[in-house]
Amino acid sequence: MTSAAPPVTEPDPSALTCPGDLVGPCATCQRKTHKNGRGGAPLCQWCMKPVMEQWGPQVRHVNTRP
Repeated sequence: MTSAAPPVTEPDPSALTCPGDLVGPCATCQRKTHKNGRGGAPLCQWCMKPVMEQWGPQVRHVNTRP
């Protein structure tokens, strides 16, 4: 069962649980979400779902800073 994404005017649930300075737009739909999102991706949970289906759960953010 898949649920349809709510209107873009409604924030991602992650935006409701993080401090206001960490809330920013989703890179795809511009919905308010946690700036770094799950795994370091700036995508809301609805935009992240098709990406995860394409790449799989083994893909993770890698820190490139020394």
